[in-house]
Amino acid sequence: MGTLICAPIMVQDSGRALEIALQARDLGADLVEFRVDDLFSGDDADAENILDLVRRSPLPCIVTCRPTWEGGNCDADDAERVALFERLGTSDHPPRYIDVELAAYTRSANLRQKIDLAVEHPRQVRDVKTSLILSTHDFVSRPSDLTRRVLSMGAHDAAAVHKIAFNARSLRDNLELIDIIAERSKPTIALGMGEFGLMSRVLAPKFGAFLTFASVVPMEVTAPGQPTIRDLLDLYRFRAITPETRVYGVVGWPVEHSLSPLVHNAGFEAVGHDGVYLPMPIAVSEDGGRDKTGAYESFKATMLAMIDHRGLDLAGVSVTIPHKQNLVRLARERGWSIDDTSEACGAGNTLTITRTQGRVTADVRNTDAPAAAACLADVLGDLKGKRIAIVGAGGVARAIAVGVSALGADVLVANRTPERAAGLVADLAKAASANGAASAIEIDKLPSSGAHAIVNATPVGMAGGPAPDESPVPAAVIKDCPPDTVYFDTVYTPFETPMLALARARGARTINGVGMFVRQAAMQAQLWTGKPAPAQLFERLVREKLAGA
Repeated sequence: MGTLICAPIMVQDSGRALEIALQARDLGADLVEFRVDDLFSGDDADAENILDLVRRSPLPCIVTCRPTWEGGNCDADDAERVALFERLGTSDHPPRYIDVELAAYTRSANLRQKIDLAVEHPRQVRDVKTSLILSTHDFVSRPSDLTRRVLSMGAHDAAAVHKIAFNARSLRDNLELIDIIAERSKPTIALGMGEFGLMSRVLAPKFGAFLTFASVVPMEVTAPGQPTIRDLLDLYRFRAITPETRVYGVVGWPVEHSLSPLVHNAGFEAVGHDGVYLPMPIAVSEDGGRDKTGAYESFKATMLAMIDHRGLDLAGVSVTIPHKQNLVRLARERGWSIDDTSEACGAGNTLTITRTQGRVTADVRNTDAPAAAACLADVLGDLKGKRIAIVGAGGVARAIAVGVSALGADVLVANRTPERAAGLVADLAKAASANGAASAIEIDKLPSSGAHAIVNATPVGMAGGPAPDESPVPAAVIKDCPPDTVYFDTVYTPFETPMLALARARGARTINGVGMFVRQAAMQAQLWTGKPAPAQLFERLVREKLAGA
């Protein structure tokens, strides 16, 4: 039996809970979890209501009555909850599982004995059986006594399933959860909660987890970071994930709005590649904040841990803001292969990892540069002699500067920190591939610069970014620029950014970020699969997604 999909349902009303359970069944869930915290106050009427809910469930079910002291909503005491479990386990239509907290189960020998009498275990066999899930949760971070908790679960033979869930602090916490599953003595659920824990949920079948949780709709999750059933099955192709499936992802901060999982997972399916592609957030600081002082160390520690973990089988990543320069820095430190464009601009966006007879090799490339240059050439024609103004001085800006300069364009760099703009200009002057001039410019000087195109290479204007409603080029500057100036925004969410909206209102030609995104993604996919990528499929998926946003 493969890893099951369980739809958790917070029960306030039995009728509504049964409707959601039916939807879960129709979407492809294998079982449901009825969270009866809000329904159970300790009296007999509540218990009868829950018994009826279980009897009418369209799928096998887990009944959980989580107390407030372990992140739930139930105020009933342990004795009242155990009495409920006894009634459930000895009823004519019992739930398939009851979930009991490790802390409650080990607190009292008397309560433990009553729970054991309500479930099937090696010392008690029933015709109609209910099994025990023994669970532990921490909604703040990895518990300091995690190993002790896992060992304690193993000491109780009445438990049929072990469940461990805690709030993941970084992607690295997933690796420990993977190891817990790999070393399991019984069927095990091991999940990271929050945005850093999605990997543990999606990759559950790769490592043989007993089940993973997925909600019917996003608004009805019971723990932070739960995917929906539809995303699990359609976006991540959960049923196709096996122990041999290779893992890919998009590394950045933030990455929740990235469309890379959409296109790459569809691309893998289209070309028959056994891979799954995930969002992989790596915060700019160890505490998950936005202080960039720890960005490189956080990136380095996380990437090396994932690459070195053989069970994960990380095979490739796309790297986005703010880690493109960190990728090249790490590659230089580790002696990885680096393509000329990444070396010249000091930024890469594609990492390919190969394992041959136990030996790991890594290759860094930049697909942003050729993709952006092609988008500009589509509108401007031959770029030789053209003046391209780039707003920004980070990894994307550096890649575009190198890409267009190699084709003979002159580059103007505008950045809110003049020193960074000057640094990019100086580095471009040293690049062997540069065939055009480079200089720094202030944004308010763009109207008189003679620029044929202005390119936004910052996250300003990106949905979910630091300034989603702003334009990197002020409206007054766009108004004063020549009407034939072309505006190119590398941001692709939303389809029309604030800068492009201002330019379009001026009657200017615009290039949105979709073309660049699709081109660079197609090049990445071919590197990873060895097969031509379905670029038309990529573009159709992106446009449909953005049109429906």
